[in-house]
Amino acid sequence: MSRGFVKEDDQEEAPFIPPRAALPAGAINYVTPVGYHQLLREKEQLEIQLTSINIVDEKEKRHARAVLNGRLMLLIERINSARIIDPVDQPLDEVRFGAVVTYKNLTGGKIGEVERYQIVGVDEADIRLNKIAFVAPLAKILTGRKKGDIVDFSRGPQLQQFEIQDIHYDIHREL
Repeated sequence: MSRGFVKEDDQEEAPFIPPRAALPAGAINYVTPVGYHQLLREKEQLEIQLTSINIVDEKEKRHARAVLNGRLMLLIERINSARIIDPVDQPLDEVRFGAVVTYKNLTGGKIGEVERYQIVGVDEADIRLNKIAFVAPLAKILTGRKKGDIVDFSRGPQLQQFEIQDIHYDIHREL
């Protein structure tokens, strides 16, 4: 039936499905084992939410179901494309995916301050937890470096320099 013969009240706006964390085109979706299990738990939670929608209004119920289904489809795509990189398989003396890197600032306003970040997949990156995505500029500049290396890094207009103090991998992890 042509949309011209449908009452205006019956027309529903397409729901907004929030996108997942950005993964550059052509990039492999690397995840840590912990990150992969987080994706699976998220999928379980979305499936539970889908089966327990408790909305009386039919229009609102369809909208909620469409949003959850959209989020679930994006999540399943991410799970299916995941390539798990286990820290056990990484070279312990070099910064690679999954590494926890500790460095000391040698220049800028944070001279002497020590910072620590773990390089993880895009879905598990969380700056509040000091986890940065492997596609982030800082992660890219750290990858391949070794303990004691001096690294130059541009943060905006300012060039920073820091020294890598420690590299380790969370081999004993909680899933």
